[in-house]
Amino acid sequence: QVHLEESGGGLVQPGGSLRLSCAASGSDLSSTEIDWYRQAPGESRERVARITRTGATWYAASVKGRFAISRDNAKNMVNLQMNSLKPEDTAVYYCNDLTSNAWGQGTQVTVSS
Repeated sequence: QVHLEESGGGLVQPGGSLRLSCAASGSDLSSTEIDWYRQAPGESRERVARITRTGATWYAASVKGRFAISRDNAKNMVNLQMNSLKPEDTAVYYCNDLTSNAWGQGTQVTVSS
């Protein structure tokens, strides 16, 4: 059974940075595709980034140039570096393993002064 756990969320001022991590057990993240999603209150879940098996990446237009997804194979983790954060980035962020369709419990990111 695949278990994912997100961490790294918190409160940050506009313009600040956070790095989210998605740690896995029961799955080798280097051999699967991982998506990061976010869900703001009252809104539907939105995909913001993907990393494929080959390391190719995709970003939503709203975060392109500010967010970067990467793997840490030694730790079996996928990270999401978020820079130049804006209040509209406030949401619960989730990682999803496309092979198993496992989801983490989410980590809250709040961007506010």
